[in-house]
Amino acid sequence: MKMELDQFFKENPKAALAFSGGADSAYLLYAAKQLGADVQAYYVKSVFQPKFELEDARRFTELLSVKLRILEVDVLGNGIIVANPCDRCYHCKKMIFEVIAKAAAGDGYQVLLDGTNASDEETDRPGMRALKELEVRSPLRECGITKEEIRRLSKEAGLFTWDKPAYACLATRIPGGEPVTKEKLQAAEEAEDYLFSLGFTDFRVRRMGEAARLQFPAGQLEKALLWREKIVAELKKHYQAVVLDLEARG
Repeated sequence: MKMELDQFFKENPKAALAFSGGADSAYLLYAAKQLGADVQAYYVKSVFQPKFELEDARRFTELLSVKLRILEVDVLGNGIIVANPCDRCYHCKKMIFEVIAKAAAGDGYQVLLDGTNASDEETDRPGMRALKELEVRSPLRECGITKEEIRRLSKEAGLFTWDKPAYACLATRIPGGEPVTKEKLQAAEEAEDYLFSLGFTDFRVRRMGEAARLQFPAGQLEKALLWREKIVAELKKHYQAVVLDLEARG
């Protein structure tokens, strides 16, 4: 029999939460507060996270009247992460959660949580090995709560994160095996910020050599072609070429 969230927080009334500002960790933080748990939110700020994620995290915790502790981590100071091997996510996740665990322990929180849900398969999340090694608990996953349920429950609760698209870190825009640099990350962030400003959603700007490979959902491909000239002009400030992937996302 799967555990319910209220039972989880009865057994773990005090915990630290790795908070990204995304739909999953946002709902978990909301539910924990509703259930009377003492949960402290920790956001890790690095060059892998776009500025809007921190803005969302701040906005959400302010609305809940929950304190947000921001921890800065120099991910590019880790040579393995910079080399971008196939298990980069494992090394990055381990580094980040070790920083959170140390800060949380100093604040008196011994249990560390994350927002992994029941829809997340281990084969799709290389960082799950790090979570296991560091004994990070995933209440949503343990209680069998899926992404679809999280969105439904978040909408019912009036949380602005209910329909927020999943957003993988900026390092995923760089092909595996290609060194990660601050300049490449900034190019991806600025390109995606521009596309967000045009109203596009749930897309990716992936690096392909010196070119930007744009991936949009099928319903936005026509709009991308209508905006083609402006998109090319803006993105060529950061890339030598701009190409459109006709194999739509999702």
